[in-house]
Amino acid sequence: MFVADSKAVPEAGRAVHSWKHVIDPVEPFLDAVSQRLAREVESFDAELLPYAEYALTGQGKHLRPALVALTAEALGKPSEAHVTAAVIIEMIHLATLVHDDVMDEAEIRRGRLTLAANWGNEIAVLFGDCLFAQALKLASGFPTTDVCRAVSIATNTVCSGEIMQTQHRRDFRFTRDRYFRVLEMKTAELFAVSCELSAFLSGVSKEQVGALRSFGLAFGTAYQIYDDCVDLFGSEALAGKSLGTDLAKGKLTLPVLLAHEQSSATDRAKLEELVQKWEPGSMKAMAALLAKYDALGGSIKTMRQYLDKARQALRPIPASAGVSGLASLTDYLIRQTDALGYVPDNGL
Repeated sequence: MFVADSKAVPEAGRAVHSWKHVIDPVEPFLDAVSQRLAREVESFDAELLPYAEYALTGQGKHLRPALVALTAEALGKPSEAHVTAAVIIEMIHLATLVHDDVMDEAEIRRGRLTLAANWGNEIAVLFGDCLFAQALKLASGFPTTDVCRAVSIATNTVCSGEIMQTQHRRDFRFTRDRYFRVLEMKTAELFAVSCELSAFLSGVSKEQVGALRSFGLAFGTAYQIYDDCVDLFGSEALAGKSLGTDLAKGKLTLPVLLAHEQSSATDRAKLEELVQKWEPGSMKAMAALLAKYDALGGSIKTMRQYLDKARQALRPIPASAGVSGLASLTDYLIRQTDALGYVPDNGL
């Protein structure tokens, strides 16, 4: 989830792009993905069509399919196999969103009611399972088992990461290292497999496949740090989804962990109490603590480090328009921090 394009943030020696500028070269590919997702609606039982249509035709930026497309562009040209891979990965992502909204009791997603808010948790959980199964069915259609294996492993990793985060709600023994591990698993893995599968289908060397997987993993981690910041410092009107759900569910994200590490003994005890006994009126006190220890600034600094790591991962890939497109994603993510009320002092 990216918020709406915000005011450009100056970057020393670096162009700042709009989302449209980033995806313009792969717009036909993303249109093909949208059309395939819409056609997949018909693959479900007639009684499930309302849920399938609602889930598969919602308005989103299709970031993971964009990664598939930009990776393919960096290595040659996208094929129909790339479109299928993007549809599979997006379907898995949509399944995780359906389940996330149930667990978080979120009512809004992409500017409209969640599937759970419309039809209840039981239907949402079961239909999320159907989306997972349909994605794996599509993956099994490839002539090689490598695609199905990669998709299955990625799905397992994503769900395992969600379980690990759930196990450590309100647990301040949840260190930063463990937080980053969870981020890699629950979010970055689908970014990584988007780049990895796209490179694999392009028939490039194992070194290049590994490099692009590393790009996706680093970029995806940075993206989740950004998303965690949006939940605390963003606007529901811009984000298009319910915010404040992380603390309500006791999820310890990077801004909270940074404030906890840096705070005085008194403030640390206050912060822990706020999280342990969270209620809607607690946000004002939490916001004051996060501001006192510049938790947003520290989080964005860490996000920049991951984005720098992502750009470095592209070095083994020959220069091309596609590589420029992947690099533009890192610029765009930094630009979005301005919508959180943060203006960086320095470039990347």
